[in-house]
Amino acid sequence: MHNPDHNQFPVAPPMLTVRLPDEAATTALGHQLAPLLRPGMTVWLDGDLGAGKTTLSRALLRALGHRGPVKSPTYTLVEVYVVSSIYWYHFDFYRFNHPEEFEDAGLGEYFRDDAVCLVEWPEKAAGFVPQPDLALVFRFAENRQNPPQSLGRELDLVAYTEAGLQCLSHLKNHWPAAAS
Repeated sequence: MHNPDHNQFPVAPPMLTVRLPDEAATTALGHQLAPLLRPGMTVWLDGDLGAGKTTLSRALLRALGHRGPVKSPTYTLVEVYVVSSIYWYHFDFYRFNHPEEFEDAGLGEYFRDDAVCLVEWPEKAAGFVPQPDLALVFRFAENRQNPPQSLGRELDLVAYTEAGLQCLSHLKNHWPAAAS
């Protein structure tokens, strides 16, 4: 795994905010991000229910060539995919009542140098789940004049390691309307 001191940056970690007006934009971002993720990386996916975490995970895997189903691991805790000889583990800790359940379930063994780990609801396993290389924080964008009207999502991509920073740098140069 990467250096355990994941916050390598002396001040606030580097961040990029992108606008995702619809599912197609989330899918497009997944296709841009997928080839940037490397074995050994941990990616946290944070945000409310229905914010796009599983949609982005599905897009990442599809972009890499996975053709089978990609479902939310809410009930199974982890879904395993092998794409191009890389293990992709998609976790969902939403149903955890206590962070210790991570350790009790033996999930630490999945976080290895030959795997990419996508983690939904990481705060539910706080103190046990490894720190991220990249955190993706989804939030609903709303029209301030008419609050019930959704304007899609905004996504903050936050880099905590050099590997995460490389992802941000690439997206800043290749994602339309990326704001820092």
